[in-house]
Amino acid sequence: MSDLVYTPGPTPDTVRDPDGRVLRPPADWVLVPPGDAALTRRLKASGEFWAVQEARGRKVFSRGIWADAGRVERLREALEAERGTATYAVKRQADARRREKVQAEYVEDFHAAVLAFLAFPEVHRARAEQLARAITLHATPVGSGTVARTQRIPVEERAEAAVIAWMRHQTTGYDDMVIPRVKGKRREVRRMLARRSQLLLERYRRGEQPQADCPLRAALQASGQP
Repeated sequence: MSDLVYTPGPTPDTVRDPDGRVLRPPADWVLVPPGDAALTRRLKASGEFWAVQEARGRKVFSRGIWADAGRVERLREALEAERGTATYAVKRQADARRREKVQAEYVEDFHAAVLAFLAFPEVHRARAEQLARAITLHATPVGSGTVARTQRIPVEERAEAAVIAWMRHQTTGYDDMVIPRVKGKRREVRRMLARRSQLLLERYRRGEQPQADCPLRAALQASGQP
């Protein structure tokens, strides 16, 4: 086995080790692409392998694992045999129901956390519900890759970050901005827009009536929220 994580090499049949050296896997190895988690787990547990990952910004993506071709084939055949049984089908259905239940509970918790962060008074309760619903629909789907799906921070912090992110894209011109490719500039722009969004939210929290050109009201109308 190997605890090392490799990165893609200059050619499809090479990798780079943590020291930057270009290596070629053994001739009888094959690259197993990501996508079959069960096969990947069994390969990692059963012998030598090279895991390949690639960083894109703050995210890290699996590019598969290299392992002995014979072992890959044996484990794949064993998995296919298991997946063809009635017992496996029942287990899959039970797992799907469990995931659906967990997802439904999380959506409910996240929606409540967004409402708590907004903290709009009763006069703006309907607007808070509109906004919370729009953000929850956007942020909570499994695989969406949004901050709402991270497990690294509490749900309250996820809700706050999701609100600010939604407002950045929906109530400002961020998506059309031409931001200089200078280190820290994009972060600076995001901070400025976050402050602008916070000020807008504060006006709602104080119970002020929105102006005719309120960007939040326009964004919610454009999103089709009732």
